[in-house]
Amino acid sequence: MENGVVKENGVCSSESVNGSRDVWSAKESDSSSADHLVVMVNGIMGSTSDWKFGAEQFVKMLPDKVLVHCSERNTSTLTLDGVDVMGERLAGEVVELVQRKPNLRKISFVAHSVGGLVARYAIGRLYRPAKGENMEHSHPNGCEEDSRSTICGLEPMNFITVATPHLGSRGNKQVPFLFGVPAFEKLASAVIHLIFRRTGRHLFLNDDDDGKPPLLKRMIEDYDGCYFMSALRSFRRRVAYSNVGYDHIVGWRTSCIRRTCELPKWEDTVDEKYPHIVYEEHCKAYDAEQCELTSAEGNDCDQLEGELVTGLSRVSWEKVDVSFHCSKQRFAAHSVIQVKDQTAHKEGEDVIRHMIDHFLH
Repeated sequence: MENGVVKENGVCSSESVNGSRDVWSAKESDSSSADHLVVMVNGIMGSTSDWKFGAEQFVKMLPDKVLVHCSERNTSTLTLDGVDVMGERLAGEVVELVQRKPNLRKISFVAHSVGGLVARYAIGRLYRPAKGENMEHSHPNGCEEDSRSTICGLEPMNFITVATPHLGSRGNKQVPFLFGVPAFEKLASAVIHLIFRRTGRHLFLNDDDDGKPPLLKRMIEDYDGCYFMSALRSFRRRVAYSNVGYDHIVGWRTSCIRRTCELPKWEDTVDEKYPHIVYEEHCKAYDAEQCELTSAEGNDCDQLEGELVTGLSRVSWEKVDVSFHCSKQRFAAHSVIQVKDQTAHKEGEDVIRHMIDHFLH
């Protein structure tokens, strides 16, 4: 260790007083040329160490391209404060980081579970429209006139979510450990705030802030000064990694942004490089006519969930479906897909490899 910096296997890492973790290449020529900020966001009750393996792999494979920052503003019980409060914290954290790193030019987000919703909120706050419209979170080093929209003054590249409940958790089988029993799901919706406080209300879509629609519904459009969908659209690619089964926290439908009738039939993969990737789909953005048709059709999910699917489908998505059904670790799929612990969840390493191999840098 040198000046608080740990060097190991060609990777440097440092942890701030607040707990955030930065990871970069140990080779000075590589680290000095890295201009792409990758912000990694943990899920509920998580910590900066949750993305330790993923952060190190990104730097090892893209040493001269990326600087990885594992967010620290929303850890442990702070993850119960609500998606909006966490999103504001994350936005502020990114602004402070960019102020300290004037050489940064690009930005990507990689977020696990509820962290994906937090990241979606944060980019809505960090978004700056093209041609430098004066925004609260503008890039501290940027010029006033830009040719394209930015996130905190940086070029938006990849927005990646991993087992994120984009449609919330209140729909049938959206929280698998409730076994799809309507009585259990109804009870959970009524008491979730007692366990997960404000975040629970947001996930079960029963929040009512001053008569406003549920937060997740507000986040499928630009709402009240937050450019949620414009920001999401500004990224060159959006990717949703989802567990097709054995994820007892987040259901397949909500993490892959599909209706039940749209869930694909998957088979065991024959790809030795990515043995747990069982299905990939590139979904084009809905046009206005498709949005009207899907809104008018009778959905096999409740109306609000259908609106969230339609709203999020106004932008294109790469959907990557993952299965650990043959793994000894399958019952921990929600953590394995992230490789939360390198020893206990190592079977998810191919998912991280897939993420990096397809990463735009």
